[in-house]
Amino acid sequence: MEVRSEESGTLDGATSDPWRGANPLDPTFRLDPYPALKRLREIEPVHETPLGIWRLSRYADCVRMLRDLPVGVRRTDGSLPGVDESKLENQRNFMLQQDPPKHTRLRNLVSRAFTPRAVAALEPAVDRIVTECLDRIATRREFDVIADLALPVPATLICEMLGVPPGDRDRFTAWTAEATHGLAAQVAPPDVLDRARRAGLSLAAYFEDLIAERRGSLGDDILSGMIRAEEDGDTLSHQELISQSIGLLIAGFETTIGLIGNGVRQLLLHPNELARLRSDPSLIESATEECLRFDGPIPLTLRIPHEDIAFGEQVVPKDSTVMVLLAAANRDPARFPEAERFDITRDPNPHIAFGGGTHLCLGTHLARMEARAAIGGMFRRFPQIELQSEALELGASLFRVPGRLPAAITGCPRAAGRPPSGRPLQTDLSPTRSQRCPKKSPHSRSALPTKNSRI
Repeated sequence: MEVRSEESGTLDGATSDPWRGANPLDPTFRLDPYPALKRLREIEPVHETPLGIWRLSRYADCVRMLRDLPVGVRRTDGSLPGVDESKLENQRNFMLQQDPPKHTRLRNLVSRAFTPRAVAALEPAVDRIVTECLDRIATRREFDVIADLALPVPATLICEMLGVPPGDRDRFTAWTAEATHGLAAQVAPPDVLDRARRAGLSLAAYFEDLIAERRGSLGDDILSGMIRAEEDGDTLSHQELISQSIGLLIAGFETTIGLIGNGVRQLLLHPNELARLRSDPSLIESATEECLRFDGPIPLTLRIPHEDIAFGEQVVPKDSTVMVLLAAANRDPARFPEAERFDITRDPNPHIAFGGGTHLCLGTHLARMEARAAIGGMFRRFPQIELQSEALELGASLFRVPGRLPAAITGCPRAAGRPPSGRPLQTDLSPTRSQRCPKKSPHSRSALPTKNSRI
């Protein structure tokens, strides 16, 4: 399809590129995918890439693929695209890479721990973890939003939920980020896939040792529950036990790091919206939803159609791989008025940042609660925060997760303590006389944007 520029009448350069300017391996695209995704949605919303992978970028098409059509994550013959599972170490047993009925069986084993009621019971633990992080941040002027808040909050909580020793966090943090690239077997370079394989083996060895140790002292944690199911013999195999343990650990905090980190960054890049949140902290719920829509941690998800599917004049063949571009769909002006505007009061906000259908993210309630507590708690505790740089520095993860987000406190922090996440916060952000500000570091820099910016 050739598209000519409305202004010049010349052939648009984007259509001469087989990736239409949206190559997932291009570092520039990874840092700022939104202009290219906008263009892709406009010129070829149903697009077949040079690798034979299809991409959907319109909201309506993405929702239809996720919720309404006969699709899965495996082909109709049961194979997983891009993965040779003939070797034991290559087998993919995590629920995320299974279709029903196996997916249903595995998901049901752990789903009770992620229901709204179960997540609500975790609020005191999340508030405690957030407060501990903010207490440490308050002792110094400069900090890293990722290392000091966005990572330790979900990582500590999922460790407590799984029954993984929190002291082991530094051992597996690097492994989990590298292991995520195993989900991109069809497009990732060989060296990246090799690192993902080695990270997966390291995680498997870690859980083999931990499970062997845990068998003698089972508790109420998720890992103990899965061990009991494995020992029953007909519910969970040993390899499935290892895979669920690894998968839940990764899913339990890797993408939530991105949600919190990207959310904090967007609020600091949009000072007018942050001012609205400061003046009415009860907006933290809708602000979290807008952070998910505007710059969520999962740009896309994969689906395999189990029959030929037509999108207008285009037919996506049965058993082909389809990238459902969540990041493009969530900025589709056909569904979201002023889609390129970051608006923390947006209502309704039917984003699909967590995917949809059978494989809807298991941890949606948990991730939202953690983000509300961490983001809302930080901006309540520290009335004045500045980014040290507007530049985005992505981490090692496959997902849209910042590696670092340096920031500086430029005003006195409030006293510790906050109400449970999701409840209205006090609007008085002025520190008491008894509070003392940390001394300003001679290395701190002020780089707070003076006007709204978008990435």
